[in-house]
Amino acid sequence: MKKTTLSIGIEQEKLNATRFYAEKKDANIEAELEEFLGKLYEKYVPAATREYIESMAAMAEVSAKPAAKRTDRQKEKSSNEVGS
Repeated sequence: MKKTTLSIGIEQEKLNATRFYAEKKDANIEAELEEFLGKLYEKYVPAATREYIESMAAMAEVSAKPAAKRTDRQKEKSSNEVGS
């Protein structure tokens, strides 16, 4: 799925302190925020809607893969022709 960026405001001192203490525990704030947003998604988005979104993303991924394979084959064919 395509990702987007979410911006939120926080006091600089609080963010600095959170980063400082998170690093001491080998924690990654961005990873924890992504995990938390995933939990919010599961909490508020109905299961049927999540299933639909995931199936649409899977279909998009499957339809994108053959194009990538064709591109790889075209590259191989072109490199073979150049080497001949």
